[in-house]
Amino acid sequence: MNKQLLFVKRPEGEADASTWSLETNPIPEISEGQILVKQHYVSLDPAMRGWMNDAKSYIAPMEIGSVMRAGSVGEVVASKSPKFEVGQYVAGTGGVQQYAVTDGKGFYQVDPKLAPLPMYIGTLGMPGMTAYFGITEVGKVKDGDTVLVSGAAGAVGSIVGQVAKIKGCKVVGIAGGAEKCKYVVEELGFDACIDYKNENLATRFKEECPKGIDIYFDNVGGEILDLALTRLRMHARIVICGAISQYNNKTRVKGPSNYLSLLVNRASMTGMVVFDYADRYKEGAQILGGWMAQGKLKSREDVYEGIENFPETYSRLFSGDKMGKLVLKIIED
Repeated sequence: MNKQLLFVKRPEGEADASTWSLETNPIPEISEGQILVKQHYVSLDPAMRGWMNDAKSYIAPMEIGSVMRAGSVGEVVASKSPKFEVGQYVAGTGGVQQYAVTDGKGFYQVDPKLAPLPMYIGTLGMPGMTAYFGITEVGKVKDGDTVLVSGAAGAVGSIVGQVAKIKGCKVVGIAGGAEKCKYVVEELGFDACIDYKNENLATRFKEECPKGIDIYFDNVGGEILDLALTRLRMHARIVICGAISQYNNKTRVKGPSNYLSLLVNRASMTGMVVFDYADRYKEGAQILGGWMAQGKLKSREDVYEGIENFPETYSRLFSGDKMGKLVLKIIED
């Protein structure tokens, strides 16, 4: 049997247990050209909240009654496709279900001998690709830049900062709580980390970035984005990756009031969607994997278990009760 988490109600504000329904259905048969994937892990990402809205975005909204959209990694257990063999492991967007039938579009083979499976939906998956291409291609990072990163202890921000350090930058993170800030500095190697929950952001920005910032990599939006705009250097680049502080709003999104700093400093603010770099994922994974092999880049996955625990685990994305990449194991041993 196949346990599936169905999307049954569009949330207003925060999603809760009523947003989904856990159902058990027969494992589907595959047709010519398809494969059946026994899914081991699914990825939980802040972007999920946006996918639930019935609004125009970079990807079509989820339909009511559909399997909850999610990145996944698992084993091919049946194949009628010449592209995949039984026993191979693949990553793709299989959704929150224990078995997924797919024609293989968007799926690619991974090797559990080279890295743990959760890493393929973390540092070697969409979050890692977002971080790498976001800071290198959109942020145009270069040696000597001062880089400010929000959500620094999260799946994307933690990789952004480490890549910037590898590229020769001064890197300042922003995270919530002393424990996360300690992790960002002592484990990930950032030069500093500002605790937005307990420190004055304006004061700390001036202290840690006295000459201003060249790149602000934004994962949270809201007040922090607005304050970062006041610290821009000439020709600074702001990478808009996400706005987690605004996703559960029941009112209008809070936009920046200090946007004229872009004009004064001839700066840019550019949106980043990882799917634009899909044809380069292999390149990104090879580079990130190489840095990990050299000990220059650290990866952390925060793994929970049980498909029935999806709503509780999902809530950790917004409560901040996690460290690194949030992953849910959905297949029983």
